[in-house]
Amino acid sequence: MKHTLDTLKHAATLAVLALATLGNAALAQPTFGNPSPTAGSSTSEKANAAADAAAYREVDYVNKGRPGPALVVIPGEVKSNNATFMQKFGPNNIADFGELELSNANFKVLERANLGNLLQEVSLAYNLGDANAARKTMQMGKLKTTKWIVKFDILKAEQIAENKKGFDGGAIGGLIGVLGGSRGSYAAGQAVGSVRTGDATGVWLIGMRYKIMDANTTEQVAQGYKELKMEVGATATSVLGISESAKGGVGLDTMVQRLIQTAVWDIDSKHK
Repeated sequence: MKHTLDTLKHAATLAVLALATLGNAALAQPTFGNPSPTAGSSTSEKANAAADAAAYREVDYVNKGRPGPALVVIPGEVKSNNATFMQKFGPNNIADFGELELSNANFKVLERANLGNLLQEVSLAYNLGDANAARKTMQMGKLKTTKWIVKFDILKAEQIAENKKGFDGGAIGGLIGVLGGSRGSYAAGQAVGSVRTGDATGVWLIGMRYKIMDANTTEQVAQGYKELKMEVGATATSVLGISESAKGGVGLDTMVQRLIQTAVWDIDSKHK
């Protein structure tokens, strides 16, 4: 009998430990494997290091412990004439990032998706500064509690600098081979002649304005302007048929999100 009880106790203990282990696994952050055939190689490590530097990072907003006023983010304007930026981004993309970060900063965000057809009326009223139309729309449904209307505009997106440099060993290698006159000199000339190196760097400036408007009067409560640099680069080297190249930098998506985070930091710390 005693042996049976001991066996049951042991089984119960193992069951509890198993459940605890499963519980901890369920609470752990998800992890994912890397099926790439180059995983763990030097190229993979360099590419992943660059990706880690550009990855999304949450901002610890200074006043996020205090709830902010109820607000609606309306699509802003993209005033840049840069074709690359215009093709990639529209006002709705930027407003999506704005809703995400303002929510992270503990503002009560009424998402545009919940406004339906009202979104166009709201946007038109505040872009035109029509106080009567604004008051009318603010009396509908969930909009009654709205205090602020917020918009983010891209005012600048331009490449301001580009620098390139390179080395082509063809000419020098030919001279070594001709002037040396020996087989060793010819071999050295061939080696030097095979060397090709190149570096290119481009720097962009992207500027964003945020504007906060009173939901009832359309009057401007506050505004601010933030500007960040974006660098994109590439490098390549080839010697005796062995080549190595790399390119990267922060993309336009990441730059817009970082600008939004910088603007929301301003709103949270200065205007909440």
